[in-house]
Amino acid sequence: MDPLERLVRDEGAVVLATLVRATGSLDLAEDATQDALEKALVTWPVSGVPDNPRAWLIVAARHRAIDIMRREAQRPVKEALFDAFGFSDRDDLLSLIFMCCHPALSVDAQVALALRTLGGLGTADVARALLVPEPTVAKRLTRAKQKIQQARIPYRVPPDHDLPARLTAVAATVYLIFNEGYTNGSRMLVDEAVRLARLLVRLMPDEPTALGLLALLLLQDSRRDARLSPAGELILLADQDRSRWHQALIREGVIVLGTALRRSPDRPDRYAVQAAVAACHALAPTWAETPWDAVVSWYDVLLTVHDTPVVRLNRAAAVAERDGPGAALPLVDALPLETYPWWHATRGELLLRLGRSAEAAAAFEAALALDLPSPARIRVISAARQARAASCSHEPHRPGLDR
Repeated sequence: MDPLERLVRDEGAVVLATLVRATGSLDLAEDATQDALEKALVTWPVSGVPDNPRAWLIVAARHRAIDIMRREAQRPVKEALFDAFGFSDRDDLLSLIFMCCHPALSVDAQVALALRTLGGLGTADVARALLVPEPTVAKRLTRAKQKIQQARIPYRVPPDHDLPARLTAVAATVYLIFNEGYTNGSRMLVDEAVRLARLLVRLMPDEPTALGLLALLLLQDSRRDARLSPAGELILLADQDRSRWHQALIREGVIVLGTALRRSPDRPDRYAVQAAVAACHALAPTWAETPWDAVVSWYDVLLTVHDTPVVRLNRAAAVAERDGPGAALPLVDALPLETYPWWHATRGELLLRLGRSAEAAAAFEAALALDLPSPARIRVISAARQARAASCSHEPHRPGLDR
């Protein structure tokens, strides 16, 4: 995706949220927003990107919404659409998230719909993020929109007494938006996710989930300037220049994490536990000084509250650093993640470190056959070449899984 397309897609989430507030219709807002985005992609390469892209898109979407409503005799044109169309005191994006995450919808539908609307992702991208088939996501989105219309689900931030029950799906959505931006190098999506996480903490300052989520995003985002090479290749955590990590974000993340852990001493929140893993890396002066016993122990805690194959894969990567690749490979091989590219890439790293270069090359090739974001793809291509060369020369491989 080129920079212009990324800009248009990322701004589209805010435009859509504003249109939903003004029109009260998700379908109408999506149609008008999509038309505005397409117009921008045609117009801006010729006329140049406007000084305020978001305002340009909002005005274009407003005009399109008015045209659509006027053509539908049964739908009156709302006066709000003729106003200045500025933002209300409420946060439009947060209101849209809560609408998409209404308890009348299944959790799966909540996450898919909010990711689709707020992240500006296509159905295939949502399917990749959720690790489910694309037709499944398409059905979830269709049913969710129908349910919103039939149940007249409101577009607003819920009352305080309803917030905790609604937080689980909202937190999952914000984290998926962050991951999409972090993985694909979209600064705008990352910034929106961090901003939404801060808003959640402001709304629910004593909720461990909100606090843990914010801590995790801050700690992960602290490494943003050290993650990619000038050529756009993913740099493994072991090889990152830690002087480029943002110490202010690390300090804030650790403080927020401490509050989150104190708020849930009996059953730690899953985001807080993941933040604890990230803190182990953030506070280690060097890769060699990473406290791997603590990292593995935190993953053991995480498995008690969020036991998934991906969590077990990440734990296996930590075991590889603590106990060696021979101890980790059986753990990886036992996981049902054959359609997950990082499973193959992790196997490739372990096999390469064990000197099984030909098998490692095959594992990296299997990862490349699946959907990988560009920075990771460049990294895996490089690893595959290294494995093929090592299979001929039998050169040793230096460890360094990126977990």
